[in-house]
Amino acid sequence: MIDGVLAEYRNSAATVAAGQRRRCDRDLWQRLDSLGLVRLTGAECDGGSGAGWAEAAELIAATVRHGVHLPWAEHDLLACWLIDQVSGPAEHMLHTLCQLAPGESTGPTPWAGEVDRLAVLWHGDDGHRLAQVDTADVQITHGTNMIGEPRDHVTVDVSTLGGVRVPPELVTIVGRKSAMVRALQVCAALDQAVALSIEHAASRVQFGRPLAKFQAIQNLIADAAAEAALARIATEAAVNTAIDSDWRAACLDFQIAVARSCGGQASLVVTRNAHQVHGAMGTTIEHRLHEYTRGALAWRSDFGSARFWDMQVAAQASAGGRSGLWEMITGRM
Repeated sequence: MIDGVLAEYRNSAATVAAGQRRRCDRDLWQRLDSLGLVRLTGAECDGGSGAGWAEAAELIAATVRHGVHLPWAEHDLLACWLIDQVSGPAEHMLHTLCQLAPGESTGPTPWAGEVDRLAVLWHGDDGHRLAQVDTADVQITHGTNMIGEPRDHVTVDVSTLGGVRVPPELVTIVGRKSAMVRALQVCAALDQAVALSIEHAASRVQFGRPLAKFQAIQNLIADAAAEAALARIATEAAVNTAIDSDWRAACLDFQIAVARSCGGQASLVVTRNAHQVHGAMGTTIEHRLHEYTRGALAWRSDFGSARFWDMQVAAQASAGGRSGLWEMITGRM
């Protein structure tokens, strides 16, 4: 059912050109709400659907596959989850999570200008605190990423907010979840870019034979598919560990870093190779390829750059030592 709804939206939605800002389609949001998907992982007693991260991962992949851009993950998996944990059920409003660095009053916030309420997380004198703030009560500077999704900057005076205490463990978990959301989006985009390349090579005829018959094209697609598969396997391993341990496994930070690092590197290889296979055709606004490649490149930089995650892998592997590294890789910590 969900694939049908998203495909219907995709077929009717106007293409967003580079530099344009995507809007949150409230009609589609209401339709997803009626299907129980807006709070997919929320508790059933609070109006949610009671699903877990396995189902959430499938929904993330489906939205990427159909080119649907909504703040669903920011709303359900991050903001509302954290609100539920520290202050009871979140209100039936569209949320996103605004995380402020220590000592900062301004922070980058996905979709801030498109939602109703912010869950503002900051570090106060007595630890981390969380407050819910209407977007009308803060200053929002609009911005976008490479795929046109809102990447706004929010300025808020936290001294006027009371908020509730957030245990350090929950701050760690929401950071892990934020990183995993983008890892899943990157993998879904890479898989679609590879699939489009295979389809194009099989159907496009050059010099009297399909592109797929040329060894150079075969090598480009094989390399892209291998990199995408590596990123997907690393991401699935991290998701499985997270589900099994309720996001508390000692090895999870290392596995998330590996997933993000593999996804970051794969984004470069898949983007380069897929566009070489397609040629100029893949860059036209009518073609879907660039939506996936630009999406992967944009998402790989959220919640930590590719270099940041590469450094995290190196630092944690070094700290683990000869014996600890194997335990982190196998998830036996």
